[in-house]
Amino acid sequence: MSGRRIVVMGVSAAGKSSVGRALADLLPVPFVDADALHPRANVEKMAAGMPLDDADRAPWLDAVGARLAGAETGIVVACSALRRTYRDRLRTSAPDVVFVHLTGSEQLLRERAEARTDHFMPAQLLRSQLDTLEALGEDEHGFALDVAGSVEELARNAAGRLG
Repeated sequence: MSGRRIVVMGVSAAGKSSVGRALADLLPVPFVDADALHPRANVEKMAAGMPLDDADRAPWLDAVGARLAGAETGIVVACSALRRTYRDRLRTSAPDVVFVHLTGSEQLLRERAEARTDHFMPAQLLRSQLDTLEALGEDEHGFALDVAGSVEELARNAAGRLG
């Protein structure tokens, strides 16, 4: 599976980082959490409870795309990639990227978001993310996984579906 570029996507608290790390370990390829690529201004804005707009996201998505493009031996990136236009922007840099969309009920996601104490994204922004989220289109390379299972189950399921 070397050379595969995979984005584990979804809203905040879906488990992108945990599942992404576990999936990268299984493959084995490097893992990058796209949250670490946000400009400081984006992190401060989200920490203050304000959702990002497309202008805020553009340089961040370009940084994520550059990481994907530069990963010749494969990579797993945890990145929200909520809208089709964001995923299209990533595909500009890495046309072969595969998206693993982590989905779950709003109640489960809210419970997870409220239980987190070590993340800059406050639980009150979950609703704005759910409102922004656009599911993968039939023509997009990828698949959805329900997050009700364990991290290990989700990573194994994703690895199996990736082939």
